[in-house]
Amino acid sequence: MQTNLKMKKLILSLLLAGMITPMMFGQKIFTREGKISFYSEAQKESIQAHNSKATSIIDVSSGRMEFAVLIKAFQFEKALMQEHFNENYMESSKFPKAVFKGEINNLEAIDFKKDGTYPADIKGNITIHGVTKPIEAKGSFVVSGNSIKGESTFEVTIADFDIEIPALVRENIAKVIRIDVSCNYVEFKKS
Repeated sequence: MQTNLKMKKLILSLLLAGMITPMMFGQKIFTREGKISFYSEAQKESIQAHNSKATSIIDVSSGRMEFAVLIKAFQFEKALMQEHFNENYMESSKFPKAVFKGEINNLEAIDFKKDGTYPADIKGNITIHGVTKPIEAKGSFVVSGNSIKGESTFEVTIADFDIEIPALVRENIAKVIRIDVSCNYVEFKKS
């Protein structure tokens, strides 16, 4: 009798473990096609570039989030701008990625399972050009059915990341760059 009870408990434990494990994986959302754009509005020239290959993962139970974007994947209107951006300013062969690691500070105000628009306070560290700096940004999550869209706009100062702009083109590039982020997330399923 004791053996049967132990066996039933073991089977029940294994069943529960099997049910809990998929739920734990369901607590993460991700994208491999996040869109990141930056804008430089200077007195002499406006520059913008777009990248639609950013990766991001968010643990919706803890609020932890990460982004990574390949610098060489930014596309410019003019090929020469793209070349200068990668070779002279960002040194993308030496510093191939920009990374953000942080968290959603107001996670309790966001319901990832209920349709709606939720403001988000995001805080963490951003690494650009090999330099890591703390950053805070406002954003939002729009939940609609099985779709979750995250968006944010924030600014970075070029000098904070040791990016040197030659004197010849200094008037063409803004000292502060606006960055727009837009990601359509799906449930992360471990294969």
